Amino acid sequence: MVERLVPDGPWELFQKVVPQAPTRPQGGGRRRYGDREVLAAIVFVTTTGCAWAQLPPVFGPSGPTAHRRSTEWSRARVWAELHRLVLDELGSRGELDWSRRAVDSVNMRAPSKGDLTGPNPVDRGKKGAKIHLITDHGGLPLSMALSGANLHDSQALQPLVQGVAPVRSPRGPRRRKPAELHGDKGYDYDHLRRWLRERGIAHHPARKEVDSAKRLGRHRWQVERTMAWPAGSRRLHRRYERTGAHFLAFVGIACTLICYHSLAK
Repeated sequence: MVERLVPDGPWELFQKVVPQAPTRPQGGGRRRYGDREVLAAIVFVTTTGCAWAQLPPVFGPSGPTAHRRSTEWSRARVWAELHRLVLDELGSRGELDWSRRAVDSVNMRAPSKGDLTGPNPVDRGKKGAKIHLITDHGGLPLSMALSGANLHDSQALQPLVQGVAPVRSPRGPRRRKPAELHGDKGYDYDHLRRWLRERGIAHHPARKEVDSAKRLGRHRWQVERTMAWPAGSRRLHRRYERTGAHFLAFVGIACTLICYHSLAK
């Protein structure tokens, strides 16, 4: 089970970013579970939506132990570094398409009170959260963010663009900027066009009262499809974590799995 959920490839990458286990100078204490077993448990929770308390004993570590280790790794930015490593592998092989990018968001309910939540305007004002995503032209996730469901999509665009890490390329320096960026009508604002133009990015959102809704998916269907891929990770169907950083960690794990599956083809 552990080897199936965490094959040798992602395990080798994970070992490059995971912090060393703390040592006890005085010795003693309980035996620390292996990082690979804990990582398999975290991937299982992400993909199946299993509650921490119901984690099967086949993994070894209990639910609280895996949850505690996941929190430690989130604080150490392990998931963000792992995502960047996988993107580096894809970029070095020339499998990232920088000609265009697309941006979009998806809402989910958030029954637990916590930060980065808000009344969902499309769900009768119920508490919810929103995942924001930027993908390359092939639909691979490059940057992700989390906000309350009431945050307008346009307000998340600049942090998303700035959150794209420099990625290796087959030749020349690292890249982080696309030639063009596409989005729906929620991103059609002059100040965003100017901000992106100053950074050498052409902004092509669907224009309000001009573009037909039938043509909105011409350059955006990849991000729409990618939004459905993390939905396959059942832990993302609803946000049960009170802390936004903990839920964003699950989003990062799901996006890393998507990128690695493309890398393993």
